[in-house]
Amino acid sequence: MLQLYTYFRSSAAYRVRIALNLKGLPYASIPVHLVRHGGEQHGADFARINPAHLVPALVDGEDTLSQSMAIIEYLEETHPTPALLPLDAAGRARVRALAQAVACEIHPLNNLRVLRYLAQELKVDEAAKIKWIQHWITLGFTAFEAQLAHSASTGEFCHGATPTLADCCLIPQIYNARRFDTPLEAFPHLLRIEANCLALEAFAQARPEAQPDAA
Repeated sequence: MLQLYTYFRSSAAYRVRIALNLKGLPYASIPVHLVRHGGEQHGADFARINPAHLVPALVDGEDTLSQSMAIIEYLEETHPTPALLPLDAAGRARVRALAQAVACEIHPLNNLRVLRYLAQELKVDEAAKIKWIQHWITLGFTAFEAQLAHSASTGEFCHGATPTLADCCLIPQIYNARRFDTPLEAFPHLLRIEANCLALEAFAQARPEAQPDAA
């Protein structure tokens, strides 16, 4: 069985959980608490799994994979049905662009280790930290909303009538936005797609509060 090293609040792990569920792939969750005891990801045992000290990591037989986007692409290549990328080149590029807008532009700026650096090294107070998070999420979501609004390829989900890699990335970021009280009223397409996604069992089962380490 696949083994997923995960943390319930990790956006990157969350997007991999969604992909695994959408593809109907059973897996064993191995929680790595990113806060307790200074962060279990820094321990020697996990460092042997991923020297970058980051979740998620996916173990498939003798192969250990890191980086959520690479993991999901691996799942797409090894278990192509149901597909998380469209068949046409332009569609695949669009879905990848939307996914990377979250994974490469928005998420890194509100990642746990960035927030810790702001607080511990730069002595940014809690109010300023929240303002930082809200600023970068809002900036990214504004562009994302416009891309959805201006494309005929937008459907019930980010691209068409079925969830794709873009939705796997978007939903965890909306979760983060809500966690930090980011106003979302200006993003009707995002909220509509969020509702459609969360109505699916694959997304519901991947939610942070549904994870074994959420307690």
